[in-house]
Order: sequence, then structure tokens, then C-alpha cells
Amino acid sequence: MFRILLLFVTSLVLLSCTVKAPVFDLVIHNVNIINLEKGEILNEQSIFINADTIHSIVRTKNLLTSAAKTQIDGTGKYLMPGLWDNHVHFRGGDSLIEENKKFLNLYIANGITTVRDAGGDLTSSVMHWQKDMKNGTLNGPTIYTSGPKIDGPGATWAGSLEVSTSEDIERALDSLQSLEVDFVKIYDSKISAENYLQTIKKAEKRGMITSGHMPYSVTLEETTAAGIDAIEHLYYVLKGCSLEETAITEAVKTGKMGFWSSLDRVIKTYSETTAAKTFSSLTERAVYVVPTLHIGKTLSYLDEHDHTGDTNLNYIGPLIQKTYEGRINSALSASPEFVTMRKKLDSTFVFLTGQLHKNKVGILAGSDGGAFNSYIYPGISLHNELEALVGAGLSPLEALRTSSQNGAKFLKKTVPTIQSGAQADLILLNANPLQDIKSTQDIYEVIKAGRAFSRKKLDSLLEASIY
Repeated sequence: MFRILLLFVTSLVLLSCTVKAPVFDLVIHNVNIINLEKGEILNEQSIFINADTIHSIVRTKNLLTSAAKTQIDGTGKYLMPGLWDNHVHFRGGDSLIEENKKFLNLYIANGITTVRDAGGDLTSSVMHWQKDMKNGTLNGPTIYTSGPKIDGPGATWAGSLEVSTSEDIERALDSLQSLEVDFVKIYDSKISAENYLQTIKKAEKRGMITSGHMPYSVTLEETTAAGIDAIEHLYYVLKGCSLEETAITEAVKTGKMGFWSSLDRVIKTYSETTAAKTFSSLTERAVYVVPTLHIGKTLSYLDEHDHTGDTNLNYIGPLIQKTYEGRINSALSASPEFVTMRKKLDSTFVFLTGQLHKNKVGILAGSDGGAFNSYIYPGISLHNELEALVGAGLSPLEALRTSSQNGAKFLKKTVPTIQSGAQADLILLNANPLQDIKSTQDIYEVIKAGRAFSRKKLDSLLEASIY
């Protein structure tokens, strides 16, 4: 079979005295291809692309010549599937639409070809951008979106679908299905324990993918038993590792304890035995966890690190920078005891991420970049998250898998690969990221849906995003 395939590919690619070579849209020669599933590198390959699809791959030394509209010399470079940021936000109301739209450039410029929009109030704009990108009139990553979040009455985030009855939940899910969202995002600011679990069950019954925060008024076991597919952030998993989870849950239900006031107790009552049971349950039920370590570190140390001189602020619009003030002021006015707890929580999350990985719990790399999340810059923050995952104990290969590979598996999409027939969403790097995860930031070229963005074009996208 292999010989037949090789003969077929060769007949299409090679020039001979009797057959004219086909003209491809794009070819990358002599490149090292990274197989993220196997953790292998295929050296000195030529990859041929037509439109938005990989046509064929041939060992470069076996080529006599080739014909393509655009040819890239990949000598000494490494090709891998484009990165996925599995937790971003497009939000802030109509006045922030254009500033959010500029994030699209930042994602492509940083090699991120797909993002998962985890809830916001700009759904109509997001869907309009999706159409424009598909038509080739707008640059940007593929966006998989939850649309509006589901929460309780008086929800924290604007645009949320507020539910207080079973009928409300059904109507909210009807609305999301009419929007053809890719998953359901549930938030924990006001939703009751009962409605939270009912929302998961009803969404799962409809075949919808679910993710969310978790009210401290429910247990992790109740949440995963209801069928949730992913848990955003580690606060909720950590509670499920507490020897006193049931007591803490009851205290929250009765109003004796709140979310933030309970965290110190949650940290102090971490139990290895309880954690092992929790990890086993998450694995058995195929629940993914989104650690968002980079934002946790950033917000925990706002009292020590002044970000006002960050060069990446040049890419953030003034109105979105204004939304940063809430978290900044809260951090700077916090009590010394809270600051100490928050930093302890940060180091605990790093430890917890390593334990989740060791116990084979699925992890999704997500930055939480967007308005209101202070100094978490769309694009580069995904690279910061990958570094944080490696710092938590994952190998560079394992960290990369939490981006595109696990992102696709969670959303039940085709897992990105570099092979014939695959979508041509690719990132060409100057150095091997399997040796140093920071190499994901050393980008030579990005290919999105078969369209090549040279380093010069990527720099132009960044320049166009400066305020």
C-alpha cells in the first residue's frame, strides 16, 4: 500500500520529460515536520498545499523539481500544526467591538490559528468575523464560540442568559442551539446549585458540549456526574481534592462561607487520598481541565510587578485597558492576609496541574486573554501558558498537545495533523519546540487555511495593531 501511495504522490509532484508538474499554491521544502501525536520529527520533507488543504508530502531529496506559486525554504526549520488558545474572550459591549477585532491580528501574528471563545457579549460580531475570515476578507484564527454564558439572575457578566427555572434553562439552550454555538459555557456568579446541575444535564441530553466554572455550592463529584465536559480554572478541582469538600460546600450553601473566604481552608485541607479519587473520576469521565496558570500568576503578583511598562500594552486599546482597572485596584487594595493566600494558591495550582497531568487528566492550554483580564495579552499569553505548563512538569511535547490536539478532541473536531488531506493551519518555527518550549515564539512563517504569512507580513499585522 505504501509503495502504491508513493508512486501516486511522485507521479503528481515530480517533473519528467513527458509529464508537466502540477502547479501548487504553496510548497515548503526541506522542512522538519513535527508529529505531535507520536512525538516524532520527520526530517527534510517537502509539503505541498492547494487552497486550504495539504495535498501531499514527499522526502525533499526524492524531488527532481516542483512547481508552486509560493515556495518556502524550510531548511533547518520546524513545522507543526497551528496553536490553539482554548480559553479567550471577546467581550465588553458595542464600544469595544473594534478593539476586540484587533485581537484577531495578534492571534495570527503569534501562530495561533484557532481560539475557543469562552463566553462574552459580542456573539453577533464574532459570527460576522467568522464569515469574513471564511470569505478571505479578514485575517484571523478559526473561532469556536460558546456564545453568551449561562448564569443566574443578576449575572456578573453582561449578555449572560439568566436562568432561575427549568423552563429558563430550556429557553437558554434553545437560544444557543439556534446560534449554532460550539459548546455551552456556564458561569458561577449567581446560578443556583440546582440550576447549575440541571443546565449541564439538559445540555448533555441535547448532545451539547459543556464547560464552565463550578459554584462552590456543588461538589466536583456532582458536577462531573451530571456530565460536564471541561472545568475552567483550578479553583473547583482544588475543592474536589479537599478532605472537607462536603463541609465547605454546605457552609457556602448556608451563607456561612463565601468563595474567596473558603479558599484558605480548601488549600489547607488538600488530601492526597481525596485528590487521587478525584483525578481518577476526572479521567474515567473524560473531563478536561483548563488550568489558566499564566493569568493566575499575573494576578497573584500584581502587588510586586508593575506592568504599566509592558510593551504588549501597545497592542491593547485604551477602552480595554480601562477594563483592567477593576482587578488591578482590587489586588492593590487587598489585605496582606489575602495577598499571602493568593500567592499560596498560585503555587498550589502549579503543583495541582502537575498532579493532574501525572494522573492522565486531560488538560487544555488556555490564556483567558481578553477585556477585564489585566495584562493577559491576546496572542503572546498562550505562549506564556505553555511555558507555565512546562514549569508545572509537562514536557514541551506534552504541553503542545494541550493546545491543538486536546483542544480539537474536547470540541469533537478533527485533530490537527500534517498529512495529506488535512487543513493547512501550520506554524513554521526557527528552532525545535520539543527541546525548548520558548521556541514557539520564534516564528518564521504562519500558514492559515493555506494562506502564507511571512515574517514580514506577521510584523505588518503587529504594526497595524499598535495604538
